[in-house]
Amino acid sequence: MNIKTPEFIQPDHSGYSFSYGNQRIWFQRSNRIDLTSKVLIKVHPDCTVDVSAPCNIPDDEVLKAVSKRSRWIYRQLREFGHQLAYVTPRKYVSGEGHYYLGRQYMLKVYENRLGTEGVKLLRGRFEVTVNNKSADRVESLLNAWYKSHAKAIFETCLVSLHEKTLWVEKLPSMRLLAMKTQWGSCSPKGTLTLNPHLVKAPRECIDYVILHELCHLAEHNHSERFYRLMSQVMPQWERVKSRLDGNAYKYLV
Repeated sequence: MNIKTPEFIQPDHSGYSFSYGNQRIWFQRSNRIDLTSKVLIKVHPDCTVDVSAPCNIPDDEVLKAVSKRSRWIYRQLREFGHQLAYVTPRKYVSGEGHYYLGRQYMLKVYENRLGTEGVKLLRGRFEVTVNNKSADRVESLLNAWYKSHAKAIFETCLVSLHEKTLWVEKLPSMRLLAMKTQWGSCSPKGTLTLNPHLVKAPRECIDYVILHELCHLAEHNHSERFYRLMSQVMPQWERVKSRLDGNAYKYLV
C-alpha cells in the first residue's frame, strides 16, 4: 500500500493566504512604486510564493488578483513539490553527483592534512582536496569554485548578449549573490544580480536569465512589451525557461 503524501508543502506558513480546493496556499506581499497597477506573482522552486503590487492597491484587491490565478499557482506548486520530493540533501562525500554547465560530474574527496586545499575538474569528475574531510569544508571549497567560474562565464555571456540588446547602451555592472528563490534580478539603477548556482545549468539557460534581466533594463515589469523584447532576442525562451524551472531542484540543493 502506498502512503499518500501532500502534493506540496510550503515551508513558511505566514503572511497572506487563500484556498484552492482543500489546499491553503500562503504568500508574501511586497510593495513597489511604479506606474503600472499590475499584481506580479512568482512561484519559486522551494514552494514559496511572492506577490508584488503597487503600494496604493489594498490587500483585498491583491487577494482577488491572486485568487484569479489560483489554478496556475496551484499547478506550479504541485510541480515544484514533486521535484522536492526527490531531493536528497547533499552530504559532500565521494560518489555524489554535482552539476556544472548542465552536466553531472562525480565528486571525489581527498584528504591531505599537509597539502594545499583546492578543487579541480579533471577526467570527468570534481576532485576536492581538503586538510580535513568535513562536509562543511568540502561544500565551502566547491561553492568558492562555482562562484569563481560563474563570474568568468557570466561576464563572457553578458558581453556576447549585450550585442543583441540594442536598447542597452552601456554594459551594465554585475554582481553575484547566492539565492534560494531567484536566478537573477535587475536593480532600478541597472545593476544585474546573478545567482552563482546558475553556472550549474546549461549555457542556454544562463543566456536566458541574463537576457531576461537585460530586458528589464527597458521594461522593469513583466508587461507585453517585456515579453516582446524577450521573443526578439530569444524566440525559444519559453522552452528554455521550462528546462531551467524543471531542473531547478538539481542546481539549488
